[in-house]
Amino acid sequence: MIELRYFAWVRERIGLSSEHLETHAATVAELVAELVSREERYAAAFADLKSLRVALDQELSDFDAPLAGVREVAFFPPMTGG
Repeated sequence: MIELRYFAWVRERIGLSSEHLETHAATVAELVAELVSREERYAAAFADLKSLRVALDQELSDFDAPLAGVREVAFFPPMTGG
């Protein structure tokens, strides 16, 4: 079971801040494909992966990263400083 966390406009498009999911996805990209196939709101949230960042167990990662042993996946837009 993986906990998915959504932040900023990703959360707004999906309508949830977090959820738990049982998945057989091997990578983050496979997980995203699985989510996109579920409902239109996920497709809207993940339409442009270049505008998203992902963290696995609170460590920045890539979409091709493996999910083996991961407990939390967080999706968020890039942060800007100021």
